[in-house]
This record gives sequence, structure tokens and C-alpha cells, in this order.
Amino acid sequence: MIYYEDAELVIRDMEKADAQVFYDEYTAQGWHPEVDYYLMRIREHAEGKCVAMTAVYQGCPAGSLYLYRSAKEGPFKGTGYPEIVDFSVLKKYQRRGVGARLMDAAEHLASQHADVVCLGVGLSREYGAAQRIYAKRGYIPDGSGVWYGEKVCEPYADCCNDDDLVLYFSKELV
Repeated sequence: MIYYEDAELVIRDMEKADAQVFYDEYTAQGWHPEVDYYLMRIREHAEGKCVAMTAVYQGCPAGSLYLYRSAKEGPFKGTGYPEIVDFSVLKKYQRRGVGARLMDAAEHLASQHADVVCLGVGLSREYGAAQRIYAKRGYIPDGSGVWYGEKVCEPYADCCNDDDLVLYFSKELV
């Protein structure tokens, strides 16, 4: 399915061939994903658990995003709010509107099922660009504080600034 299209950018369902492209590109950027990760998201899309989107910029896969029908963890679990997961744009395609169009497509799709969409974002500097994008788009923290793993990180508790240290946000859709 196509979610957005203009002269330079197409946002469509993720395809199996995208997995290897993303693996190769992210590995070149110094991150080491697994091809199976992308194949799992494609399977979950086929099972109706999520929508796996790929942004294709000038013919090349440039970014991805997964929209789950309902939050799977964190403070929004059980609310029925759709959740944006693992939003990412390759460095060489950033600052070209790719991320904004991916988020637009996900928010539009989410608005067909709920009046709120949610997400979690890591707190390390690697997530800085995403943190800024979410704030600019009107996402606000849920107020439950920082989560580590799948629970609230209590004040003064030990934690590690890794991918499991997350702050959750939501946005009202109009």
C-alpha cells in the first residue's frame, strides 16, 4: 500500500528487499541491526499487528517506521492508543522531509483508529534528533517519568543509559 507519494518520496509498505538495504546502510553508519529484525516487522505487518512503512527517497529506501494498533508496553499499554515504534531515517537522507512525511503518514493512519497516538524515545544522545522532532510535532511527555525496561525507574534507582531507558510521549490527533 502507498501512504504518501510525491516526485521524490514514496511511503509504502515495507518489503522484504528493504531488510537487506537497511541492514547494509545502518551497518555502514556504525549501527549493527539484524536482518531478522526487519523481517519480524514485515511478518507482524502481514499478521495485522502493525503497519511497517518504508520511506523511499529518489528510489532508495531511506527510513522506516512501525505503527502498532495498540501500545505494547509502557504507560499507554492497554489504552488502545496506536504506538509509533522505531522511527528512523538514514543519516544521508535526513533534513530532506523524509522523517516529517513518515510521521505525517503514521499520524494520519493512527487518527483513523484513535484520537491519541503515543511513542517512547530513548534518552541517550543517539535519540536527540528524534527527541527534537517529537517536541516540534507537539508530542508531550505522559508524566510518568523515565522508564527502564518495562517499568518506571524509581528516583535514585540504578539504571543504564541504553536503549531500555525511555521517556513516553503522546499527541492528540485532530
